[in-house]
Amino acid sequence: MDPELSISETFTRLGIALGLGLLVGLQRERTDSRLAGIRTFPLITLLGTVAGLLALSFGGWVVAAGLLSLAAIVITGTLGQKQPPKDPGVTTEVAMLLMFGVGAYIVAGPALVAVVLVGSIAVLLHLKPQMHALVQKMGDKDFKAIMQFVVITLVILPVLPNQAYGPYLSLNPYKIWLLVVLTVGISLGGYVAYQFLGARGGSVVGGVLGGLVSSTATTVSYARRTRAAPQNSAMSALVIMIASTVVFARVLAMIGIVAPGLFPTMAGPLGAMLGVTVLIAGSLWLLTRREPVVLANPENPSEIKPALIFGLLFALVLVGVAVARARFGSEGLYTVSILSGLSDMDAITLSTLEMVKGTKLEAGMAWRMILLASLSNVAFKGLVVAVAGHRKLLARLALPFGIALVGGALILWLWPQEAPGNPSTPTPQPTNASVAPPSL
Repeated sequence: MDPELSISETFTRLGIALGLGLLVGLQRERTDSRLAGIRTFPLITLLGTVAGLLALSFGGWVVAAGLLSLAAIVITGTLGQKQPPKDPGVTTEVAMLLMFGVGAYIVAGPALVAVVLVGSIAVLLHLKPQMHALVQKMGDKDFKAIMQFVVITLVILPVLPNQAYGPYLSLNPYKIWLLVVLTVGISLGGYVAYQFLGARGGSVVGGVLGGLVSSTATTVSYARRTRAAPQNSAMSALVIMIASTVVFARVLAMIGIVAPGLFPTMAGPLGAMLGVTVLIAGSLWLLTRREPVVLANPENPSEIKPALIFGLLFALVLVGVAVARARFGSEGLYTVSILSGLSDMDAITLSTLEMVKGTKLEAGMAWRMILLASLSNVAFKGLVVAVAGHRKLLARLALPFGIALVGGALILWLWPQEAPGNPSTPTPQPTNASVAPPSL
């Protein structure tokens, strides 16, 4: 930051501070805070900004002195209250000190960061009842799931080496585990939503959550249930089909997050497949929408053992893709895709994206591998239904799954190849590029 600001820049920063202070002050005023409200918070934020402006000329001690003075005022105001507050917490006091810091930061850093920060503060303050209710509803299993996700994300991930090992330097422990964290995070989100929506969410919610957690596990669960209750075959078929549809939405979301540069190329054919499954699921819903369904209770998605299994599977797929490409060409990659899709879609999706980003695979072949794996996954779930479910369920899903397989095959056959020189296709690299570690 330049030591001298123009008059317009100074007024801009003061205006932002005033607006942000009013936002938090408005929220505190609605809670009948005795300590600070709609007038005090703007003044505190402006005080921080003025201190930051003075610090440009006189040094950072001005900001420190202002913060200490505000802390003394907060303590005096809290102790001097004639009536004890209904809420003995220190939320308002902490918010006051934080808003002073925000005011000072507006001078030293980007205003957008301050705006996002204050927006988050306002949301946290406003959602107090909902957040308390959420904690009250959490059981030991839910808390365990969150803590295990913290271990996976904040304890294990930072200590893993971020360099390539193994055949063709295709294995990077840090990046493999980072993708495990991404997958577990998606599953945890579905698990939390399941716990708080419950059975009353209906069959559509059941299918969506099943697709988020595991469409294959959902298929197994509902197929086995129809053995004892064949009358629920219609609803079970709907849940399984919706879960199978959500898989394609998950794949597109992963592409957008992990490799956004590839999304324009891969979204077309995979989005077309998503459209096919949406039409199938919508048709089933029209036929069975009035029938209730009881949701299955999914397992904890943050267990360390499933995370390790997925990490191992992803690593094996990554090595398999690299070896197959080096020794057998395209045919070997397609075989790996079919075998991977039998058990899991995330591993083949993430590994192919890594290969494309590392210039080891063309984007046109990557989406074909992913789509082929998804068709293999649909076929495998059909086998699960035939073995574990009642024949009524198989009768209801045979046509939908058949249409999905035919639709996917037509997309593979009719979708145009990537034109030479397409910017989404990686540029061929020298021979030693095949051993370069993939980038995330």
